[in-house]
Amino acid sequence: MILPPITGRWERGVWLFRDETLRQLEVLLDEAFRIPGTDFRFGIDGIIGLIPGLGDVLAGLLSLIIPIAAWIRGVPYVTLIRMAVNIAIGVLVGAIPLLGDIFDVAWKANRRNYLLLQRHLHEPRRHTWRDWCFLLLLLCALGVVFAIPILIVAWLLALLFEGLQPSAVAAFHVTINSSVGA
Repeated sequence: MILPPITGRWERGVWLFRDETLRQLEVLLDEAFRIPGTDFRFGIDGIIGLIPGLGDVLAGLLSLIIPIAAWIRGVPYVTLIRMAVNIAIGVLVGAIPLLGDIFDVAWKANRRNYLLLQRHLHEPRRHTWRDWCFLLLLLCALGVVFAIPILIVAWLLALLFEGLQPSAVAAFHVTINSSVGA
């Protein structure tokens, strides 16, 4: 099947989504520099991340180019979610002063995302068990994150009602019942 040429607004930005450009971006963000005498590499993502407050956000915005390109090129949603989580982990942990920046340099979210993009372009619609396990773990983690505040509020309410005198609890019930019946 031959696709028609790209026209309109995508035509101007098509160079940004080519494999060669995305690879160069990944190298610039995660691997452009090497510490002499070591194999340890880092990119401008790690340097920008040193700017307090704003650095990790800017680096995260630059990191969105690879997932956007993946979405335009038709990468499955499971992979796009993995890419988004890679970036989110880098931005959130990277926000911790100094230790977060060291983690961010080692995490290399852009490298991970570029490799995910390449894997799914060469093997379209094939999800490995790791993809599904990752998605399941992510959903479980989100469930825990949402459950924690609910459990804390329930615990605080239990402590509050436990500390009230029986007459105060009865007055509270009377107040609730009268306002509901009104």
